[in-house]
Amino acid sequence: MTQNHPDLPAEQAYVDHAYDCLERSRVSAWRLRDLNEADLGGTFQARFERNAFDEALVKRLTELDLGTASLVFGRIDRYAESPDTLESFHIGRLAVADDDREPVVVDWRAPVAEPFYRATGREPMGLARRRHFVVDGRVVLGLEDELFGEGHLGVGHDEGLDDTADRTAGAGLRGYSTLLASLERGRTGALGDIVATIQSEQDEIIRSPQAGVLVVQGGPGTGKTVVALHRAAYLLYTHRFPLEDQGVLVIGPNRVFLRYIERVLPSLGEAGVEQVVLSDLVPDVRFAGPQHQLDSPLAARVKGDTRMSEVIDAAVTDRERPLRADLVVPFRFGYVRLRADESRRIVKGARRRFRFHNAARRWVEGEMWAAMAATWRDGDTDPAEVRQAVRSLPEVREALEWMWPVLTPAELLHDLFGSMALLRSAASKVLSDHEYESLHRPRSESVHDVRWSTADAALLDDAREVLGPMPRKNGRADGSDEIRTFGHIVIDEVQDLTPMQLKMAARRSLNGSMTVVGDIAQATGALAPDSWDDVLRHLPDRRPSRVVGLSVGYRIPAQIMELADRVMESATPGLRSPRSVRVGDVPPRIIRVGEADGNTVGGTIDELLARAADELRAVSAELPLGSHAMVVPDSLAEAAGEALGAAGVEYGRAAASGLEHTITVVPVSVVKGLELDGVVVVEPARIVSDGPHGLRALYVALTRSTQRLVVVHRDPLPPALV
Repeated sequence: MTQNHPDLPAEQAYVDHAYDCLERSRVSAWRLRDLNEADLGGTFQARFERNAFDEALVKRLTELDLGTASLVFGRIDRYAESPDTLESFHIGRLAVADDDREPVVVDWRAPVAEPFYRATGREPMGLARRRHFVVDGRVVLGLEDELFGEGHLGVGHDEGLDDTADRTAGAGLRGYSTLLASLERGRTGALGDIVATIQSEQDEIIRSPQAGVLVVQGGPGTGKTVVALHRAAYLLYTHRFPLEDQGVLVIGPNRVFLRYIERVLPSLGEAGVEQVVLSDLVPDVRFAGPQHQLDSPLAARVKGDTRMSEVIDAAVTDRERPLRADLVVPFRFGYVRLRADESRRIVKGARRRFRFHNAARRWVEGEMWAAMAATWRDGDTDPAEVRQAVRSLPEVREALEWMWPVLTPAELLHDLFGSMALLRSAASKVLSDHEYESLHRPRSESVHDVRWSTADAALLDDAREVLGPMPRKNGRADGSDEIRTFGHIVIDEVQDLTPMQLKMAARRSLNGSMTVVGDIAQATGALAPDSWDDVLRHLPDRRPSRVVGLSVGYRIPAQIMELADRVMESATPGLRSPRSVRVGDVPPRIIRVGEADGNTVGGTIDELLARAADELRAVSAELPLGSHAMVVPDSLAEAAGEALGAAGVEYGRAAASGLEHTITVVPVSVVKGLELDGVVVVEPARIVSDGPHGLRALYVALTRSTQRLVVVHRDPLPPALV
C-alpha cells in the first residue's frame, strides 16, 4: 500500500465529489418525502399509494445513511472498444449518480463490478488496472494498484508490496496489502463487512446462482459468515423482485452471535432481513436461557432425532379417540344419544378428510350434532336445535374434548412429556424404553408456566405443522399463526443443528433456496454430523445441492492455527485445515498454574482464574483498541466474572450484552462464530471433558483470536496440546 501515491490527491477529490453527490441524493429524497406528507387526505387508493411511496423513500434514505462506513473502496480501469481506450469505474458500497444521472460510484453487486473481485493475471476480464483504496471514513489513506496485461501475470503489480516474503504470502490474493491492513485493525465487538476485501473464492460463492441449497464449508477465519451475509445482500440486489416480498431469513446459533452480526447487512444497504435464532420462530411460548440445561444429554439427542416426528404424529392420533360408551343426554322431554360406534365413524372420517388436526374440530362437532339428532324419535330434528340445547352440558363438552380436542403445540407436548402413559403409547414402537423415559418431566400447574428448552423448539414447530392453526370463533383460522415461508434462508453454524432443527428450517423455505455455512470440524451439537450428506438429507432437494469450500484462512495467524490444528487432527482425523495467510507477531502461550507432581493437579480454581484475569488484563494493555475475551467452560463462567471483578477489570458477560465491552467473559458454548483480538482460554481439559464433542469445542475456543492467544490451565493438558 502506497501512502504517497501520485494519484492520491485526485482520488481524494473524487471521493469528496462522490460524498457530495450522495448528500444531494439524500436532500432530494427528504424533499420528496416532505412533499408527499403535505397532503394527508384523498381516497383510500390515494392514501395507499402515498404510504407505499413513503415506505420506498424511507428505505432509500436508510440506504443512503452510511454512518461511519466508507462509500468508495476501489476502482477498475478496463479496456473499452479498443486496447488504447480505457474506461474507469469506482466501486463502492452503493450506487451514486451525479445531477446528470451519470454514475459516480458503482454498487459492488452490479455486474460491471465483478472483475474488481474476480480478475486475475491469467484471466484479467478486460481490466488494465485494479486499484484498492485504504480508507477511513471519507479519508483516503493509501492506494494499492494491480496492473494487468503483458508482463503482469499472477498477482500483478502491487505498489505496496515491496517485500518478497509478502508477495509469496499473498500469492493469489487480491489486494494483499489492503487485506492485511483491514485484518490487523482492532475488533469492535461487532462483525464488520468485507465488501472492500472480498477475495475471488469468496466472490464466486457470493455471486453463485440462487436456486437450490448451497453448502459452504469453511474452517475458522475463512470468512464463511460474512460471505453468507454478503450473498444475502447480493441476492436481494440481483433478485429484488420477488425476493423483497418473499423475504430473506438469517438463522444464527444464539443471541450473542446475532448481536455480533447484526450490523453487517444494514452496512450493505439491506436492513429488512429477518435475523433470528430458531426459538424466535415459535410463538406464544417461553424458552429457558442458555445457562439452564433442562435436558439430559440423552434427552437432547432424542429430541433432535427425526423419529420424534413419528412420536408427535402418534401423540396427536392418540388424542383422536372414539367414545368408550354411548353418550346419553337429556333433550326436550326425552333423551338423545351419541353411540360409541358412531363416534368411531366420526373420528375415522375426520382423520381421512383433514390434513390438520385442529381444522377437523368443527366438522367433528357438526357430525356429532347430526348423529345425536338422528336418535331423537322420528329423526327429523334439526341438528342446530340439538346443538343449542346440549352443547353447554359438562358431559357433552367432556365427550368432545375426549374425541377431538383443540390443541396448541405447547398443550400437546406438555401433556405428552408430563405423562409416562402417553409417552409409552406414542413412542414405544419408535423409541427404546430409556429414550422415551428420558423425555418425561413433571407437569406444571399451567402450560403457560412451562419453560421450554432449545431442543423443544423444533418439536413445538413439528407439532404446529401437524395440528395446524387454531380455529377462530367462526370456525376458520385467520392465518396469523401459520408457518411463514421465505424466498431465501441463510443458516450459520449449520453443523450444530439436529435433524429435527434442520427440518424446522427447511419448513420455512418457499422454493428450496438456501445458503448454509459451517465447519464439520467444529460440530459440537447433540447429533454432530460426520459429513455434509448427513445435513443435506434433511434440507430441500427440489434442485441439486452444491458443496463448496473456503480454503484460505484470513483471520487467524499461522502460529495459532498450527496449535489448533493439532486439536483438529485429534478430533476429526482426515479434515484439512485452511491455509493461513497471516503470520502473527507472537506465538500462543501456554501457562500452567501451581506446581504439579506427576498427575497431581496444581493450584486452586481461584488461583487459576486469578492468573487468567492477569493475563487477559496484560493482553488488553498490549492491544488497547481491540476486543478481548476469557473463554471458559460453562461451569466456570460465573467464577471467571468474579475473578475479573476482584482484579479490578471492567468486563461484560457474553450471554447478557454480547461483545459490547472491551473485555468479555464468554462461555465456550456460545463462542462459536465470534472473532476477537485477544483470547485467554481457561482449563482446556475441562472444556474437553464437559461435552460429548469436547475436543471440537476446544478447537473452536482456540481459533477465535486474531492476534493474541494465551492458554491457562491447572489440570493436565489434553494430549493433543502437549
